[in-house]
Amino acid sequence: MDLQDRVTLITGGARGIGRATAVRFVSAGASVVIADADAEVSGVTAAALGVHSVPTDVGDPAAVERLFAFVDAQFGRLHVLVNNAGISAAKPVEQLDVAGWDRVLAVNLRGAFLCAQAAAPLMRRSPDGGAIVNIASTRALMSEPGNEAYAASKGGLLALTHALANSLGPSIRVNAICPGWINTRDEKLRPEDDAQHLVGRVGRPEDVAEACLFLASSASSFVTGQYLVVDGGMTRKMIYVE
Repeated sequence: MDLQDRVTLITGGARGIGRATAVRFVSAGASVVIADADAEVSGVTAAALGVHSVPTDVGDPAAVERLFAFVDAQFGRLHVLVNNAGISAAKPVEQLDVAGWDRVLAVNLRGAFLCAQAAAPLMRRSPDGGAIVNIASTRALMSEPGNEAYAASKGGLLALTHALANSLGPSIRVNAICPGWINTRDEKLRPEDDAQHLVGRVGRPEDVAEACLFLASSASSFVTGQYLVVDGGMTRKMIYVE
């Protein structure tokens, strides 16, 4: 992929999907900055991968401003933004308070907007523009009990994706990925877990990282305002309880 020396910012980059994406982009030759609310883990990850780390709560406008000031000072430009930072507040709907709801929306949705807004001027400095990849979820398309805030934030992220694609095009492309079940914590899985997927296995963070690389590269130059479901076919398989 054509990412040699391309400046890439990955939020939520300290672990899981974000870390795997950082690893993949580094291997493709990109200059990577990871931003994560967990300063300690982010620092360890950055040291291991040889990338820059900026501790950042993307739900905080002032923190996002400091993050992009660093990118500007360090590189003077930005080519790729992966909005991966996200949290959940899974609990019965009657127990979800306003503070919990607002926090999930602030990180998952407002954070992506703030980062895209700040990224646009830096991306326009490049002759070939830039690419924004929003990490949504299949929870934007289907759900289960107790996921109201998370589902709403990810559904909003899909709408934000096509809105930004309209506002920032043609020089900046904006797309989203909807991961399904991704084993981000290296949990022990059962055969029946794998069997829920048409490809015969639960997803890995690297699966999403490869999709990010595709949407960030010229291989997807005619793709914008879209979402790509990366779920091993799980949402296409009818499952009956016996």
